[in-house]
Amino acid sequence: MSRIAVAGRTAVISGAGSGIGRALAIRLSSSGCPVALSDWNPHGLVETQAQLTGPCVTQVLDVRDRDAQLGWAEKVMAWAPAPLGVVVNNAGVVVSQFAADAVYEDDVWLMDINYWGVVHGSRAFLPHLIDQGSGAVVNMSSILGLLAFPTQTAYCASKFAVRGYTEALRHELHGTGVRALTVHPGGIDTPITRAGRVRVDALGNTDPELFHRNFTALARTSPEQAAATIQRGIERGRSRILIGADAHLMNTLATILPTHYFDLVRPAMPLARRLLDALATR
Repeated sequence: MSRIAVAGRTAVISGAGSGIGRALAIRLSSSGCPVALSDWNPHGLVETQAQLTGPCVTQVLDVRDRDAQLGWAEKVMAWAPAPLGVVVNNAGVVVSQFAADAVYEDDVWLMDINYWGVVHGSRAFLPHLIDQGSGAVVNMSSILGLLAFPTQTAYCASKFAVRGYTEALRHELHGTGVRALTVHPGGIDTPITRAGRVRVDALGNTDPELFHRNFTALARTSPEQAAATIQRGIERGRSRILIGADAHLMNTLATILPTHYFDLVRPAMPLARRLLDALATR
């Protein structure tokens, strides 16, 4: 595995207004990287920028908009005080609902952000990366891009798609000096579920706030820990970065029992419900 230079080079990060995107922006900025940050939320971008120690340019951006992504890439290249190091397509949302009665617009909204946002961001910067002959495209998949879970049909579809797209891209980029890699976070304590569209979860809960609290209770990895793992993985030339003990466990399950892993998970569901109910009463 060839190492990838990150420190001191320009880093581009979408979804930088909170969560992993913010933590990664802060970490890379402290490593001497000029950072180009985008998010749909202008207030989140301002809050992130206030915590940086080096050069920064920001853009309020809807990653679903291909033309806006192309324009952002041109703006970044005109501004960048150092060669591109990494382009991190991190922006994402969550939807929780059963497939049989899913709200169509929710699934379209999610796919446009989680999958097409990654494609648009990759394609906007790839010509620049290839021209300079170095750097990396880092695309955010998920633990649910390794295995699937009830009520997450659209989310799993998007994250499996990001995984497949990025792995194929990695093969295409062989010999160019540019790398493509996927990141598979487990439970990370971010606000993604609060901004999601929750109809029902696998435990039968229909309260979006309870869904968020349950997710937070089970999310054992901080955004800062995730950012550190991502930076190390990029610099070491990893093609796939797993974040958290839960991601490593689920990857092992999916590898050993590719069609039967949920046979082990399903019996634990009632216990999970009791555990979460107990945590909610504290």
